[in-house]
Amino acid sequence: MSLQPVIGITTQTLEAVPGELPRCWVMSQRYVDVLTQVGAIPWVIPLTRDMAMLREIYERLDGVFLPGGVDMDPQQYGESRMPACGVTDPDRDRVEVALVRWAMEERKPVLAVCRGVQVLNVAAGGTLYQDLAEWCDAAIKHDYWPNEPRQRQDLVHEVLVEPQTQLASIMGEGRSTVNSMHHQGIKRLAPGLVVNARASDGLIEGVEGQVDDGFLLGVQWHPEELVESIPEARRLFEAFISSSASYQIDAVPR
Repeated sequence: MSLQPVIGITTQTLEAVPGELPRCWVMSQRYVDVLTQVGAIPWVIPLTRDMAMLREIYERLDGVFLPGGVDMDPQQYGESRMPACGVTDPDRDRVEVALVRWAMEERKPVLAVCRGVQVLNVAAGGTLYQDLAEWCDAAIKHDYWPNEPRQRQDLVHEVLVEPQTQLASIMGEGRSTVNSMHHQGIKRLAPGLVVNARASDGLIEGVEGQVDDGFLLGVQWHPEELVESIPEARRLFEAFISSSASYQIDAVPR
């Protein structure tokens, strides 16, 4: 059995470009690179509609990584679509929700970033703000647009990491400054999840499972962009890989 855990990374749909490209599944190489740096074997997951095949893929994974991306379809949490809701990817929603629920049942490690933490909350029974402007006009600026003079690694607002949480044991409790690029966020926290970080305006910026849930953790920012400059960001990925390696060792042989 390999000592390097196999980590599944979900993808996103790239619609067909007539005369140039067929419909594709894509994901940023950054996630693959960072997970490889900390000792993982990455497995890029197709958004298959064959749930039996998806389950076969899942069974071969030691951990699940949920990356950033487009908005979730509000139908996933029982709401009608608002005009401010952006592009959605129903195939991705279906695959990620299934993977998270399977992993939660079996305590297989999950690390989720940005959109990923929103998927984690919805899969566990929570809801989202379709656009943060619906929540509070005075909220701090959480979103990011490529035409602004900012880089993905720019630190733009503080979060308060809650004491006695798994995130605090990795990053340290108290205030930390993070990069931020999202216009949606957690509205109603899912039953069974614990808030591990909040922004100064009160928005939930991170969640995790209960103590006996294993490694089930998500943050609203993008730590993969900070691993070279902020040790706490790298420790988050290292903790995920360590938990995935332990899961691999403890799991029934596949």
